[in-house]
Amino acid sequence: MADGLNDARAMRVAEIMSDFRNLQNYIAQIRATPTAEEYYLEGYALLRQCATEAQAVLSAPFAASTSSPDGNPEREKAQLRSIILDSAIRRFQCQRAYLRAHAALRWMNSRNAILRGQKAHAGHFQALQAIDNTLRVELAGITDQHVDYTLRSQDAMQGKWLAEDPALVTIQQILAARQ
Repeated sequence: MADGLNDARAMRVAEIMSDFRNLQNYIAQIRATPTAEEYYLEGYALLRQCATEAQAVLSAPFAASTSSPDGNPEREKAQLRSIILDSAIRRFQCQRAYLRAHAALRWMNSRNAILRGQKAHAGHFQALQAIDNTLRVELAGITDQHVDYTLRSQDAMQGKWLAEDPALVTIQQILAARQ
């Protein structure tokens, strides 16, 4: 039986896709120009990895049902739920890549502030090691639970309808099945 929420579901799809697009745009605009010696350093490698992950999410095939609802409210409901699930998973993946890329950018900026245009030398060792450790601590804090929390709290603060957003455990199960 139709529940009258298909307009809310359609709006939710638009909201999630807008967030996804914004995250993709942010990640796509990240530019880092490490020297040959710096290219494989942890932070720069992480930035490349995040960009690759975001591109993979973008190019992954749509996983939701594509059958036409033909004006049937129940079919429309099922299709919208399927789209919400697929888009929420994509947004989750991009949010995780965004948070990791943001940590790498902080690492890069800290590194640049320490080096001030110089090549790294022994006098920089402790400071550079400290920012490497800070990056690792930040990355350890970017758990699935943290990613989910950042998305849900932002949505809740904006008063968005979250009734049919997938639970974290559902997202994790689907992502695990795709690997």
